[in-house]
Amino acid sequence: MKSEPISKPSPVKTAPPAAVQLQTIGPEEAGQRLDNYLLRWAKGVPKSHVYRIIRSGEVRVNKKRAEPTTRLIEGDVVRVPPVRIAEPAQMAAVNTAQTKNRAQGYSDKMPILFEDEALLIVNKPAGLAVHGGSGIALGVIETLRITRPELKFLELVHRLDRDTSGVLLLAKKRSALVELHRQIREGQTDKRYYLLAHGEIAQGAGTMQLKFALHKYLLANGERRVRVDPDGLPSHTALRVTKVMKRGDVAITLAEAQLKTGRTHQIRVHLQKLGHSILGDDKYGFEDQDKLVKSKRLYLHAHLAGFTHPRSGEKMRIESPLPSEFTAMMKNFEVPAEKS
Repeated sequence: MKSEPISKPSPVKTAPPAAVQLQTIGPEEAGQRLDNYLLRWAKGVPKSHVYRIIRSGEVRVNKKRAEPTTRLIEGDVVRVPPVRIAEPAQMAAVNTAQTKNRAQGYSDKMPILFEDEALLIVNKPAGLAVHGGSGIALGVIETLRITRPELKFLELVHRLDRDTSGVLLLAKKRSALVELHRQIREGQTDKRYYLLAHGEIAQGAGTMQLKFALHKYLLANGERRVRVDPDGLPSHTALRVTKVMKRGDVAITLAEAQLKTGRTHQIRVHLQKLGHSILGDDKYGFEDQDKLVKSKRLYLHAHLAGFTHPRSGEKMRIESPLPSEFTAMMKNFEVPAEKS
């Protein structure tokens, strides 16, 4: 499923110069580095300018010079000099009825899987980016900020590719965001995906450990891609075959991929390297797949997220059912009994 085309944003507007501001750090901002705090606050200001005003001493924390890496604590007073803050087109468009209606439409296709005072977990549809940019006015985060204006703080805990569906975690408290990021860094989370791959992947091997180093690069048009490269970053996917389905001499495989590392496009490139690209993959797929794949989506679905609740300490296991496109594709093939 692809999201509806989004109209091109209007030119970026620029606000007039502001006066010096004194900002007191509250509990939701505490724990951030100074540079990250300013980059979020001064959206539209070039990163190089933010670092320049910190290093020049124009930014002060409690009336003292500070480094970009200074950790802010609750009650700190940050002096920010006058800066011209660009207002991105997607933010300017928030007040239009058309944008609000579009956001509500996206929100209606994004069921809530879990919510409490600290977390908001949604079932992201395929075709919707997690955030706006590069001609995309509305992503998940912008959509939810428009449709849930009562949430004073809302940030993505992790990302999913635009064409990947499934479980997506957002934090409603900065303390929850920081704690979940720690769990991710220390390998204490469990992220699993269902995928449909081209061809028959042998079932007898049990869980396969795919360990191919990955390197990010850009195409001439600026599009981001990833390839297997011995000099790339270590990457590890555990792959377990669930079913192999055949229709004549054509086979597809339903498998579960568990991320041991979280590199960009990791599962997609690992399956390509294995020789069994994911169905519907327009970047790393096989030739002539349009003859097999009628639904215009990537057959990759984040079906499970396991983590420790950042406040209660409870072990959480959030699941999302297999999308209808998967089941429809599988019904077109002979489906043998499941094998463990």
